[in-house]
Amino acid sequence: MKRATVPLLALAAVMFAIAPWLVARAPQETTMGLIQKIFYYHVPSAMMLFVSAFVCGIASAVFLFKKRPAADRLAVAAAELAVLFGVIVLVTGPIWARKAWGVWWQWDAKLTSALLVWMIFVAYLLVRRYGGPGSEKLAGALAIFGMANVPFVYVAANFWRSLHPKTTVVPTLIPEMRLPFWFCVAAFAIFYAALLSVRRHLEEQRARVETLYLSFED
Repeated sequence: MKRATVPLLALAAVMFAIAPWLVARAPQETTMGLIQKIFYYHVPSAMMLFVSAFVCGIASAVFLFKKRPAADRLAVAAAELAVLFGVIVLVTGPIWARKAWGVWWQWDAKLTSALLVWMIFVAYLLVRRYGGPGSEKLAGALAIFGMANVPFVYVAANFWRSLHPKTTVVPTLIPEMRLPFWFCVAAFAIFYAALLSVRRHLEEQRARVETLYLSFED
C-alpha cells in the first residue's frame, strides 16, 4: 500500500464526519424540503461513478492497444469502484424520488441509461471472473462501451422529458448550498482516490502471486 493512501483515507474520514454538519446547516430546498439533502451524497456518488467509468475505459483501451498489464489491473480496480458507487447512486436516487416525486423509479432516458452503465460494469466483472481465457479483452471492450455511454447519461435529462433535474442544477446552486455540495464532492473524490490506490495495489499483488505460482509449476 502506498504511503499516501493512509493519509488520504484519514482525510476522507474526517471530511465525511464534517459533511453531515455542513449538510444539516445548508438551507432546505423550498419544494422538496428535507429529502433534497440526499442531493449532497447522490450527485457526488454519480460523479465518482462517471470518473470510474472513464478510468476503466481509458485503462482498458491502453491495455487492448498497448498490451500493458498494469493498465488492465487499473481497469479492474476502477470497474469494481464503478459498481460500488453505482449502487450508492441507484439506492439514494429512488429514495429521493419516492419522497419528492411519488415514484421509486421512472423508466426515462436518464434513469434507464444510468442503470445500463452500472450493468455494463457488473457484466465486466462477471466476464473477468467467469469468461475464461481471453476474457480480459472482451471485458476491456465492455469497459470502453460503458465509458462511451457516460456522456449520454449526463445529458439525457436535458434532451428528453424526465422527472430527473437537468444538469443546470449544480451551476445555479446558491452559495449556502454550493459550499457543502463541493465539500462532499471533494470528500468522495479523496475517498475514491484512496480506494482506487488500495484496490490497484491488491490487484498487483494478486498478479505477482499468480506469476510465482506459475513459476513453481514450471
